[in-house]
Amino acid sequence: MSVIVAIPIYNEAKYITGVVPEVQRYVPEVLVIDDGSTDSSPQLLVEVGNLHVIRHERNMGYGQSLLNAFNYAICKNKQWIITMDCDRQHEPASIPDFLAAVASDQYDIISGSRYLRPTADDSSPPPERREINAEITEILKQRLNLSLTDAFCGFKAYRVSRLAELKITEPGYAMPLQLWVHAVRRGLRIHEIPVRLIYNDPKRSFGGPLDDREYRRQHYLCVLHQALTESLGELEGCYCRSVGSEPCQAVRDIYERSRQGAPSR
Repeated sequence: MSVIVAIPIYNEAKYITGVVPEVQRYVPEVLVIDDGSTDSSPQLLVEVGNLHVIRHERNMGYGQSLLNAFNYAICKNKQWIITMDCDRQHEPASIPDFLAAVASDQYDIISGSRYLRPTADDSSPPPERREINAEITEILKQRLNLSLTDAFCGFKAYRVSRLAELKITEPGYAMPLQLWVHAVRRGLRIHEIPVRLIYNDPKRSFGGPLDDREYRRQHYLCVLHQALTESLGELEGCYCRSVGSEPCQAVRDIYERSRQGAPSR
């Protein structure tokens, strides 16, 4: 079985030499996507060695890093790609759990969940992050009839042959919302496995306006609205309508373009 682990990084000099070699113990082939780091991360990646590296000259976003990793796996004819973070929120020791689920050959996306099976060793997430995660997860469950407990965990395994079917364009942290909508639309088989809830730095920044709780919530909802509207092909299918509120401007723009026969992007 051909498996590659993809690790997006941005200024992770604190963790690289501890995390990456540990990942290589479980899966020798590792791809690191350096999203324009300005610290010593590029030099440390050279020191670790035996890596595939994609280097962005400027910061392009977490979602774009994953999209580039997906494209790499597709071009290299890999069968599976496992994605994980480098900041010790995802334990390399959990990789065998993903490999076991991959080996069962029953699923197309195997998603880690920090809330599926809580343990006494779990961290306490920042309340506002947990609240937004819970709200978005509930919307996805209702709108997509999707059994899901954690909408945003980046620790996942993907069957590469199915990734090319997904229309994902969101470059930022909201990328998983497009992923879920289009994965369900394409009939991908989704399965969750438990992973530990770890917050080493509860105050870690998203960057820019996303650090504002309400701005981040509205951004996530807007991306989700767009994905639902594009997928269902009509405004009435949007989550905005289901809660009795007016559609956001982004959704109205997409709907108007679709009525005029113009592309949505």
